[in-house]
Amino acid sequence: MALAAVAFSFTGCESYPVPGARGGPPIPPVAAFAVTQAAPTQPLDAALLRPADTLFRLGPGDQIDIEVMGDPSTRASVTVGPDGKIYYYMLPGLDVWGLTLPEVRTRLGSELKTFIREKPVVSLTLRVVASQRVWVLGRVNSPGIYTLSRPTTLLDAVAQAGGLSSSAGFAALAASLGVSSPYSHTTEAADLSRSFIIRRGRVLPVDFQQLLREGARSQNVYLEPDDFIFLPSTRTPQVHILGAVIQPHSERMSGALTVVQAIALSGGSDREAYLSNVAILRGSLAHPQIAIVAVDQILRGQAADVRLEPGDIVYVPFAPQRVLTRYVNLILDTFARTVGVNAGVRAVFGDAAPVTIGVNISP
Repeated sequence: MALAAVAFSFTGCESYPVPGARGGPPIPPVAAFAVTQAAPTQPLDAALLRPADTLFRLGPGDQIDIEVMGDPSTRASVTVGPDGKIYYYMLPGLDVWGLTLPEVRTRLGSELKTFIREKPVVSLTLRVVASQRVWVLGRVNSPGIYTLSRPTTLLDAVAQAGGLSSSAGFAALAASLGVSSPYSHTTEAADLSRSFIIRRGRVLPVDFQQLLREGARSQNVYLEPDDFIFLPSTRTPQVHILGAVIQPHSERMSGALTVVQAIALSGGSDREAYLSNVAILRGSLAHPQIAIVAVDQILRGQAADVRLEPGDIVYVPFAPQRVLTRYVNLILDTFARTVGVNAGVRAVFGDAAPVTIGVNISP
């Protein structure tokens, strides 16, 4: 990493003299990662280990069987269209998107009064569920989008996606838990310490290592529609630079890398960056360690730069963060959503995927 590039990246955003640059302070020594404080993550809510008790609501692709009792000629199977409507009998398009089956039955009976003399009694049966889906991407044998046609756990979903693509041990584990799992063994493993599940934009505190290596049912959460599950590869050593930088991205490590160099490789810090409170997150997502680094002091030559390791997450905040647990959760959510968005884009576009997309989340 050329010092000139470092100088350019930071001086475009801040007025700090850069270590090693002409007229600046000498290059500081490189320090080791020092844990700031234990950073407990949010515990797993026991309610996540039970199937959701919410009523099923129809969406595009769902198929239902309809019949007016006493008149077999009215029997039909209809599919909810992309517009959320069904077309049945002589009725115009009936909007059922987001309705429960009892609500649809009541609405059909009301609408059919116009065409049927006696009060219609409608029979309604859900035939096919296609609107409720989850994403399972990364190092599984069959990554893709899977339908939630029944109560489904995280382990069910991984098994449905063919299991981990390089873990023969998972087949035995799945069998012991009563889950069928086809397998094909490859040399590239899934990094369970960095695997995650996103629900409504937030990371669920699930320990994938405990679940998939040790069979801990305490981590086997039930899934909900639109959950995003990602199991990354262990093959490529990377650091992830996120937050108030010009180009948030994942940087491949080909040698030694420090936190200042990593920020420079991301185009430097944003003008709104709070450089005295930069975080480095290390270790598994379920049990991370955090170090708070004063990058502004490093740039003045008043503190040692910090050497990074593969898998580190460098987060440059837009404002000071005073509550450590909230800070950790903010970093984890930002990391997971950034990685998830880019994994989803690659799944759709393949090699034609656009450049890395950065995601920032407000605290």
